[in-house]
Amino acid sequence: MTTTTNEPQPLLLQAKALQAWYGAAQILFDVHLDVRRGEVVALMGRNGAGKSTTLKTLMGLLSKRKGSIQFMGKDLSRTDPHDAARLGLGFVPEDRRVFTDLTVMENLEVGRQPARTWPDGTAAPVWTPERLFKLFPNLGEMRERPGGRMSGGEQQMLTVARTLMGNPFLVLLDEPSEGVAPVIVEQMAQMILELKEQGVSILLSEQNMHFAELVSDRAYVLERGQIRYQASMVELSANEEIRRAYLSV
Repeated sequence: MTTTTNEPQPLLLQAKALQAWYGAAQILFDVHLDVRRGEVVALMGRNGAGKSTTLKTLMGLLSKRKGSIQFMGKDLSRTDPHDAARLGLGFVPEDRRVFTDLTVMENLEVGRQPARTWPDGTAAPVWTPERLFKLFPNLGEMRERPGGRMSGGEQQMLTVARTLMGNPFLVLLDEPSEGVAPVIVEQMAQMILELKEQGVSILLSEQNMHFAELVSDRAYVLERGQIRYQASMVELSANEEIRRAYLSV
């Protein structure tokens, strides 16, 4: 399933009036966003804009938060991260967090969850190690290698693959192009497009405009914890004023 038809796809994720704090410091202010089935949405902004905090808040990783979070018709506003994961919300953190003493295969097994079905009764994509090795050939060549003996880019791939073993409906992907080699960035872009073809939705936080243009349908632009602009990726690419105001370094 892709988003090329004229009919809007069903909403998977919808956040309204989202607020979040680290201790006494408020980071997010009334953030509204949504993601539809088979859609790639970029959450863009400079360092410190609140992108990673938004993803962590959606996943339930921040204890102090307010607002409404609806995912697959369920209320995630007060749930824990494992509740979101069981419902099919995947999360790939920026700092990767692979199990360094476990092999690639063992890392993947940690993420395994049962197959899922969309609300309309059709089967959702099912991910197995062999299928993931076609998506990430590098991982297939190092199945028995411990996570701690992999490069940063390889660990990034492994973290994505481990998340996909949970057969998620939607993946929260934090800074996928940050700090990895250009060849890995290219593979990440191809991976996102292939996931989209399978009907998996992705909400990614990103600063790299070129990367976002390659993979995204729509974009939200964050500044100081607030959504300042939202549009199609094509419209954002053409809007030099907005890019200069909120995205340029």
